[in-house]
Amino acid sequence: MCGALSADELLALSAHTRLVNHESGDELAGEKMPAESYATVIRGVVKLTKTLEDGRQQIVGLQFAPDLLGRLNANENAVSVEAASDVNLCRIPKAALERMVKSNPALAERLMSQTLRELDEARDWMVTLGRKTAAEKVASFLLLIATHLDPEAVGEKRKFDLPLSRADIADFLGLTIETVSRQMSKLKADGVISIVANRHIEVPKLSKLKACCGS
Repeated sequence: MCGALSADELLALSAHTRLVNHESGDELAGEKMPAESYATVIRGVVKLTKTLEDGRQQIVGLQFAPDLLGRLNANENAVSVEAASDVNLCRIPKAALERMVKSNPALAERLMSQTLRELDEARDWMVTLGRKTAAEKVASFLLLIATHLDPEAVGEKRKFDLPLSRADIADFLGLTIETVSRQMSKLKADGVISIVANRHIEVPKLSKLKACCGS
């Protein structure tokens, strides 16, 4: 977002922003609660959830750096927002960002591009959930984390800690915990990934992981 702003605009925006840190599990925004601010993800992973009337929850998305949290001009939050890992955020008051968007077409275009990208990714994920096998779903999830967790990472190798528990991964993919564990063990046995201490994942070749995704 900041890349679309001039030096003077960045200075003006900095008067309203604040950097905040949250631990894994912290609620960042409640579903159907008044929207009071936006936030840019600086580091970490944020999960978005919807809650049914009977209390059941469904993870409907993940956001990474440098995504913007919040829907422009919305009066209330459409989803609950929770820190899936320890996260650093840059919070921006709702009114301050909306004023800047109205006066800066480049910023509005950049935020619209993010919205359209998220729509494309949501459609791709619908295909993953609806048509892919269990093995392809787990591989697709790992590829999502590997390619989004560190936006500055380059090359074929990736190392990361899983930001979700096995239970959350199963919920996100529509699988059982046992199926998730079994498919990850198979990827490990096939040399596609390495698993250290249950949560740390190493991917020696992204192309090999992508080949397991069924796309």
